[in-house]
Amino acid sequence: MESAAKKTILRIELWHVFLLAALLVFLAPTRLIDSKSVLFGGLFMAVNFWLLSYGVAWVLRPLGSKGRVKAGVGLLVLKIVIFLGLLTTLFFRFNIDAVSFSLGVSTLILAILLEGLRNGIALRT
Repeated sequence: MESAAKKTILRIELWHVFLLAALLVFLAPTRLIDSKSVLFGGLFMAVNFWLLSYGVAWVLRPLGSKGRVKAGVGLLVLKIVIFLGLLTTLFFRFNIDAVSFSLGVSTLILAILLEGLRNGIALRT
């Protein structure tokens, strides 16, 4: 993976951490959200994003062979199955608030949007 892509992924993850912290600082004292569920949602998406970004980079390397692509697709399917199982376990075995969990998940989407806007503004100047 090239250096620019790694830096972008790192900046997205930093935005994500910042947004999660801000969400917890401002909404947790009001008891509108469950802090544990927000953190689980944020952690779930951070790990998922990291695995997906580095996994895709590994599969799509310019010198990747057909065997590597097949292995990458297989690993992607395995990751999806494992993450769905983990998600099911979180909701049925632990007391996870779905709304708070989805807020934690949504912070990654907002982080990607903010990094895209930051990157677009930087390109214009």
